[in-house]
Amino acid sequence: MRHSAITLANQTAEKIGTGGKWDIIFCSDMLNLAEYLGLVPQAIQKLPSVVYFHENQLTYPVAHPQEFDFHYALTNLITALAATEVWFNSSYHQDIFLDELRDFLKRMPDYQPLETVDDIRHKSLVRYPGIHQFPKRGERIPGPMRIVWAARWEHDKNPALLFGSLRILKARKIEFRISVIGEQFRQIPDVFNSAKQEFSDYIDRWEYQQKRHDYEAALLEADVFVSTADHEFFGISVLEGAAAGAFPLVPEKLAYPETLELDAGNEDFYFKDGADHLADRLVQLSEKIRNNNLWSSDPDRAIRIAEKFYWKTKACLLDQELIRIFERKEKS
Repeated sequence: MRHSAITLANQTAEKIGTGGKWDIIFCSDMLNLAEYLGLVPQAIQKLPSVVYFHENQLTYPVAHPQEFDFHYALTNLITALAATEVWFNSSYHQDIFLDELRDFLKRMPDYQPLETVDDIRHKSLVRYPGIHQFPKRGERIPGPMRIVWAARWEHDKNPALLFGSLRILKARKIEFRISVIGEQFRQIPDVFNSAKQEFSDYIDRWEYQQKRHDYEAALLEADVFVSTADHEFFGISVLEGAAAGAFPLVPEKLAYPETLELDAGNEDFYFKDGADHLADRLVQLSEKIRNNNLWSSDPDRAIRIAEKFYWKTKACLLDQELIRIFERKEKS
């Protein structure tokens, strides 16, 4: 993130040398857009720009508070100010970022640029990303409840909550199978290693699925997709689980009430905080599976929610939005 402007500016120069031309700049919040614009030719500086906030550095829950780097938060602020438009992947993300940004600026000892929050708000839009469509799942293979948990193996996804609930299921002698998949980095929370041993007799899949086919298979064979996240601005894997026909079971917070339509009669997709509550909900779903009534005669309910985010629809909408910005710039 600190050197991305230099790297991208160098790559831009190389492309210009071979005849590269562009109509618009589209970047993520990981780029310092203002620095980048200061390093590229004037023709690039004049292009309209969109910064897409799929994450932000201001509200990211670091494992240790002393690790918080204010420089990254300021980079997000400066990038948003430099952009023509600022897009967020959910209303939840937009609201929490702008609210926290104001509080962050108020902590400055002097020259608090509070007006910048409204400047950013006025050019901010919510533009959801897309997800892949999944093939229709086949007949359920007999057996106990199959649970999948698919997320980055990091502390903000709260894996301890998952394993705590599984420990309760195990103690209550509830039969289940578990797949714990997702991207891993250099530092993996210790809870994963201990859980692999503790639940070795219950595991179907473990660790990152190298092939897309294997990832899709994990979702298509699951009865229940569980998220235990403390930090989620959209939740692609949850919606992909829903698209695959798995029953989503997520915390009643973050972006989930927005993306999984809590207000549209989907209260059963949510659990209250704590391993006990999650375990209780899993027991209820296990009973429904045993009675062949997981979906109460509506097996496509989650799929109907997820299909609104399919790329075949979202890609066209995002393209139209970029064309709108380009044409507005051309007329100005």
